[in-house]
Amino acid sequence: MAALTSDRNTPKRIGGMETHPVKGATTIFGGAFVCLDASGRAVPGSTATGLIARGRAEERVENDGADGARNVDVRQGLFRWNNSAAADAITRAEIGDPAYIVDDQTVAKTNGTNTRSVAGTIRDVDAQGVWVETL
Repeated sequence: MAALTSDRNTPKRIGGMETHPVKGATTIFGGAFVCLDASGRAVPGSTATGLIARGRAEERVENDGADGARNVDVRQGLFRWNNSAAADAITRAEIGDPAYIVDDQTVAKTNGTNTRSVAGTIRDVDAQGVWVETL
């Protein structure tokens, strides 16, 4: 396409909201960390490589059918997740570093010896958990 020569009404999505097809035989709970698998299907966060972090599920979706039979609304942004334990617990010293996905509600400070995907960027840590920004 050629460059613009006049104004353009560029469509936008409000508030970082996306809709993704859910992998078959998968349940994503409302408030869960949502990722895309290698086929671009929405799955709950888990310890796995190759997942693409997308954000928080806006509602519970049970896809008892084939891949893509149901969709889930996912919001990107800054959300508080549970902190991992022991040596993988995130502290204020890790603010600005990547967080790694442990499960659909927990993040850790390491990639678990290359077994975890990136969740997003650590923005804050408090007594209730870790604030991670997904883009």
